[in-house]
Amino acid sequence: MDAVLDHDAAHRSVQGQGTNLAIAASDGLPLSRPARDLRLDLLRGLGQWMIFLDHTPNNVVGWLTIHNYGFSDATEFFVFISGYCVGYVYGAPMRRGQIIAVTKHFLRRAWHLYLVHIFLVLLFATEVAIAARASGNPLYEHQFNVFRFLQHPDVLIGQTLLLRYKPVNLDVLPLFIVFALVSPLMLWGLVRRPNPCLLGSLVLYVCARRFGWNLPSAPEGTTWYFNPFAWQLMFVFGAWCACGGSLVLKPLKHSRVVLSLAVAWLVFACYIAMTWHFTSLGRIVPAWVDSLLYPIGKPTMDPPRVLHFLALLVLVARYLPRDPAPLSAMVLRPLLVCGQHSLAVFCSGVLLSFAAHWVLDEVAGGIAAQILVSVTGLALMVALAWGMAWYGNLPGFDGARKDP
Repeated sequence: MDAVLDHDAAHRSVQGQGTNLAIAASDGLPLSRPARDLRLDLLRGLGQWMIFLDHTPNNVVGWLTIHNYGFSDATEFFVFISGYCVGYVYGAPMRRGQIIAVTKHFLRRAWHLYLVHIFLVLLFATEVAIAARASGNPLYEHQFNVFRFLQHPDVLIGQTLLLRYKPVNLDVLPLFIVFALVSPLMLWGLVRRPNPCLLGSLVLYVCARRFGWNLPSAPEGTTWYFNPFAWQLMFVFGAWCACGGSLVLKPLKHSRVVLSLAVAWLVFACYIAMTWHFTSLGRIVPAWVDSLLYPIGKPTMDPPRVLHFLALLVLVARYLPRDPAPLSAMVLRPLLVCGQHSLAVFCSGVLLSFAAHWVLDEVAGGIAAQILVSVTGLALMVALAWGMAWYGNLPGFDGARKDP
């Protein structure tokens, strides 16, 4: 399937620079760096914008995101693209037997994400506490799950270090930390027995949903919002495509039957999603449809979400142009640069979405204000990404420095 699924197109695949999604190769591992695939950058950047808008409640601009028109959202694409890039970049070294080198780089990446997550939790809790104090509204601390952290920091800091405590909207990075830690074992299986490995991932997904497998969270009795035993299926599927599975799926790209089924499912999902906003539309939906369809939860990535993602993927693979020229247009540069620095952009988006939420609640909440805070937040995210790109292009010191 075209850029994201086509194994031949992998030679133009992207290695994310500073992204929480694609575990990029770093210096020291003998890998050639393929040219950027702007389609992946574009999808990542678009996803970052949608996450920011989705995390800003009561926002009319949020109606521009796919979250409101179907079952899945940007999270599925992020996880899939991450697995795909990991499989492409590290599959070849794993085949050459460089198990130790590959494992070393994944452990380093996991540690990096861990430090970023801890720092982000502290920043977010501080931001919420300042906002609650400034407005005299302690409900913010409860709404974003930081009240207990502020009341018992000695306990909750320890839970944060164990990845058990996570404020609202900060559940993604721990998921990718787990993915980074298990990636060497996953790749070892995929390069040897790709189809049985994918089947094992599917079995784990089914068992996790059937038996309620998940990782413990804080407070006691709760579990991770993103169940890693379920979400690993999307990650492994992406890596499987990069490790040769795309050859199996390639004939589906031009299938009219597959295209028709994908469009039909997207239309159906859009209608069901509209019933969540306009209850009158739900009157014509038969009860047996509801019983088959629900639940459509995000924590365990319920099957309707998976099917919705696959339907979207069919359209993306079929119609997103492979030629990088149209994607290099200046109008798309803000999205591309955000996709190329998505870890920093994601972290800033978390902080900015709460700031936007506070402004809409405490200062002004009209449509004009919603548009203004949305545009401002997106502009700040783009400015950060451009600043990182500029800084990364600055000349470095090539000589070996020795202190006297």
